[in-house]
Amino acid sequence: MNMGYSDNEFDVIVVGAGVMGSSTAYQLAKRGQKTLLLEQFDFLHHRGSSHGESRTIRATYPEDYYFGLVDESYRLWEQAQSEIGFKVYFKAQQFDMGPSDAKSLLSVISTCRKNGIPYQVLDHRQVAERFSGRIDIPEDWIGVSCELGGIIKPTKAVSMFQMLAFKNGACLKDNIKVVSINKDGDRGLKVAASNGEIFWGKKCVVTVGGWMRNLVKTVCGIELPIQPLETNVCYWRIKDGHEVEYAIGNDFPTFASYGHPYIYGTPSLEYPGLIKVAVHGGYQCNPDKRPWGPGLVPDSLKQWVEQRFKGKVDSSKPVMTQLCVYSMTPDEDFVIDFLGGEFGNDVVIGGGFSGHGFKMSPAIGRILADLALIGETKGVELKQFRIARFEENPRGNIKEYEDQVELLKSTL
Repeated sequence: MNMGYSDNEFDVIVVGAGVMGSSTAYQLAKRGQKTLLLEQFDFLHHRGSSHGESRTIRATYPEDYYFGLVDESYRLWEQAQSEIGFKVYFKAQQFDMGPSDAKSLLSVISTCRKNGIPYQVLDHRQVAERFSGRIDIPEDWIGVSCELGGIIKPTKAVSMFQMLAFKNGACLKDNIKVVSINKDGDRGLKVAASNGEIFWGKKCVVTVGGWMRNLVKTVCGIELPIQPLETNVCYWRIKDGHEVEYAIGNDFPTFASYGHPYIYGTPSLEYPGLIKVAVHGGYQCNPDKRPWGPGLVPDSLKQWVEQRFKGKVDSSKPVMTQLCVYSMTPDEDFVIDFLGGEFGNDVVIGGGFSGHGFKMSPAIGRILADLALIGETKGVELKQFRIARFEENPRGNIKEYEDQVELLKSTL
């Protein structure tokens, strides 16, 4: 513990205790920093993007700049697990599928090639053989099989990072809503909460998910193009006698299906007899005035479940749905940067994770801690994640393939 501090003075204050903030607090505390982790609601709440029972981890991305983050995160998930003594990461292979001319899927293959990720491209017949008839793709589709898949248990993972941060000396406070961050002369940054409490930190890391645009605008007037979406996660009943075939540990993969809509899912794990299959998309929402559903289950998703699993999963309707928030940027890439302006390098932001960041949270926590402490980071090129890219082009990074996330127009 650093000496000479009062109870409300810290080396680094982390605002937002979802997976990104909790991972960052763990990294900072482990490096001996006097760290404060603040959360506006209860810890482990269900109003953001870090709760629930499963997230996929995969190395197969159309963009080649995510591989380093995923690769490091696989190692860091294992390391954090070993420090806490329980598991949050469950191994599986990854299977991507889609029309043989889908640019995004072809881009996945070239990323695998470029990064030396072992993969196999399978045709319709080979897919049926590879998965013993559990997955069926159309004749004009291809499949890409890769060993680097898996499931992360999200709420448990956030809890793990918080426990490890606490174990390393961090101070954790929830139900503290930050309303302002200001420069305060020699005292560094003054962080004020809605209940009147004030904290001081030399540095601040802001990881507030769907609340990022509102808080950053309040703090410095910059309007980041981060739009919250409410997304609907669906669980489907596996028909009698087939439950074991689709369960984790039986060589059944985490999976993604490219095209319209982009669909993803996980083997049966958290709810025995149910498989998670959902559309990667959602409806624009105000994070403080959510519709809370009901969320559409498009016919295209029901058809996909029926056809891909050859009728072995009941596609009439999901037996259960759960809601989650995505924080979308126009290019679906992250925002990891200094706030700049009067704050210079003293305020670091991590947001806009666009429905695909959870798997990389261990590496992102390491990077956000690096940026706060030394003003730079190693092992990853951050230019794709800078705020300035939206000044050059409102759409952000330019890609040669279609968007992955469906923006659904209405909740009715």
